[in-house]
Amino acid sequence: MNVQVAVREAGRQAVAQAIADCDIHPYPKSPKELYPFLERRWQRHLETYGLRTRQGYESGPAYPKGQPEAARRDAFPPTGGKPGSDLDFMRKQHLDPNHVALGILNPLRSGQGLQNGDFAQAYCRAVNDWQVAEWTSKEPRLKASVLVHYEDGPGAAAEIERHAGDPNFAQVLLLSRTAEPLGQRRYWPIYAAAERANLPVGVHAFGYGGYPVTGAGWPSYYVEEMVGHSQCCQSLLTSMVIEGVFEHFPALKVVLIEAGFAWLPALKWRLDKIWNRLRDETPHLQRPPSEYIREHVWITTQPVEEPEPRKHLLDTMEWIGWDRLLFATDYPHWDFDDPARALPLPFTDEQRRKVFLDNARTVYGLA
Repeated sequence: MNVQVAVREAGRQAVAQAIADCDIHPYPKSPKELYPFLERRWQRHLETYGLRTRQGYESGPAYPKGQPEAARRDAFPPTGGKPGSDLDFMRKQHLDPNHVALGILNPLRSGQGLQNGDFAQAYCRAVNDWQVAEWTSKEPRLKASVLVHYEDGPGAAAEIERHAGDPNFAQVLLLSRTAEPLGQRRYWPIYAAAERANLPVGVHAFGYGGYPVTGAGWPSYYVEEMVGHSQCCQSLLTSMVIEGVFEHFPALKVVLIEAGFAWLPALKWRLDKIWNRLRDETPHLQRPPSEYIREHVWITTQPVEEPEPRKHLLDTMEWIGWDRLLFATDYPHWDFDDPARALPLPFTDEQRRKVFLDNARTVYGLA
């Protein structure tokens, strides 16, 4: 492939401050890069059967087929390999020019949601060890996520406990499209283990629960799939609140990743209104739903909504709370939010520091 790589566009304004990027996607150069961390049994399984996920598309997720892994065209490393697979190139294209002081790694296509549960556990474990060996041990600005096979609560809890106290890891990572709503008791061992380890639970859009992103079948267009991610996050957050997750785990922190954020205030308003009318159905909730969300939930900015006039976005951020917003780019994907251009709003210095850096350091315990 003849790819012209643009490390920095001509005339692009430089990023003037240190930032935290709460959504960076690393990829292995090939599946064999994970072999040092996989037993021979699972190497053979991968070669023979591949990564078979619970979804409607046997051949792969509904990414636009013209761009592998939904990547930016300029993100292919000049040495070859997938976008997000070369640490030196990531430094040159993203970490250094954008002054990334903290980057959270969120590996995708990483074993979560596989049909074979034992293989899913082994693959997640391998990806976790690979993150440390190939990324965080070589670049102190990067922090890994604990990947877990979320449909096996006890197995996921054991993997979280394996990394408890390890400074290489900043959070536990789940996906938004699970077999059941994330408030269900089958997932509670994950929250218990994360709370004990003092690790936030990140929930990234996408996933492999075996169901469509809609409530009525598979969508026709990628546009529908993309918009549906915010709907998934609204459903899973509603489930976690109403099922009593935050009442039962008072120290649990949740980070919602790559589903936008403008929908969150309206969800809180509607939840409070309906809860007030039907509160006798959920006596285990001691407070309005919005209070649990305000106390336990953070949300990333990417892909940022862009209303006109821009004041509407400022109002939305105010309603969410300036201390609950986390800047993210989604590097190296096609809908990357460039920190030099994203959120062109009249922030105060304090607001900008919180959104672009301080909130991430706080929620991940790295202040």
